[in-house]
Amino acid sequence: MKLTIERAALLKTLAHVQSVVERRNTIPILSNVLLEAGDGALALTATDMDLTIVDSVPAEVAQGGATTVAAHTFYDIVRKLPDGAQVAISASGDGGQIRIEAGRSVFTLATLPKEDFPVPGAADLPHSFALQPGELRNLIDRTRFAISTEETRYYLNGIYLHAAESDAIPVLRAVATDGHRLARFEMPLPDGAAGMPGVIVPRKTVGELRKLIDETDQPIKLSLSDTRIHFAFDSTALDSKLIDGTFPDYQRVIPVGNDKIIELDCRSFAEAVDRVSTISSEKSRAVKLLIEDGGITLSANSPENGTATEALEISYGGPEIEIGFNSRYLLDIAHQIESGEAEIALADAASPTIVRDRTDSSALYVLMPMRV
Repeated sequence: MKLTIERAALLKTLAHVQSVVERRNTIPILSNVLLEAGDGALALTATDMDLTIVDSVPAEVAQGGATTVAAHTFYDIVRKLPDGAQVAISASGDGGQIRIEAGRSVFTLATLPKEDFPVPGAADLPHSFALQPGELRNLIDRTRFAISTEETRYYLNGIYLHAAESDAIPVLRAVATDGHRLARFEMPLPDGAAGMPGVIVPRKTVGELRKLIDETDQPIKLSLSDTRIHFAFDSTALDSKLIDGTFPDYQRVIPVGNDKIIELDCRSFAEAVDRVSTISSEKSRAVKLLIEDGGITLSANSPENGTATEALEISYGGPEIEIGFNSRYLLDIAHQIESGEAEIALADAASPTIVRDRTDSSALYVLMPMRV
């Protein structure tokens, strides 16, 4: 294998693939990235056995071939090379070492045989449809903050993606919950998605995909079965196992009788929550809301820090309610209200609360109260 490649192009592609590789691996080959040179391009593949990414970049290939090299070391070398450098990469046929040259810098790295690298076989993915990058970005950003990190409830460690109906209109719906808050986002159902199974896309896959779609303006093709999902755009392909579990019936968590409606400016509310929560204890992060006719008073106290209160004007004409929330969860939801105008629907101090963007019905958030 012998090729020359522009440093910036190689670095961009390496940045995509190396982040899939776990820092600690008991299987040495999984620490490596597979390099395959041929037809004027260098293809790079990385995997953790659940998630596989393939990305290719144009290169001047003098001699085709393939080998594997330590992903993070290779990435660190290319990252530290000077801007504008031409990188020459060569590996001998016996596959023992790879040589990387740029200007006066020369690196020699150990390799492992390409035959040892696990490449997933072609899966039958009967359902496929396309989304624009902005649509997929929205879908991820509006829900992923609510993904659970609790490994024992593994079926909550991802975004539940499925076809549903909203007011008799077919929609593609994404839902995430950690048991304390729930985020639901929906958009018109794309062509080809009508018969898709409900799938849970893992947290790591969601994170890697979100980084990649910032760099494209091309439609993203999704193909899936009930066990795998595949994303393809530009010169990149991301293939992932799905979480093998049953997502809970989230509809039961969304209250329907919340009739005490508050309308408020979300930015000033979020800033007030942030200020007041400075006092709350690190463990509970609790903030109490006293909601009265025309106003809301936020308060927090802790034995070690003291107390804090702040009052805001709101649009509300119902009975007085006193309710507590985890301030961090409240802020996570407030940051999703892009128009700045939030609607909060309450039932009582012990029941789930609904938060919406007043000008955007595509997203809905549910937040469980806490005792304070």
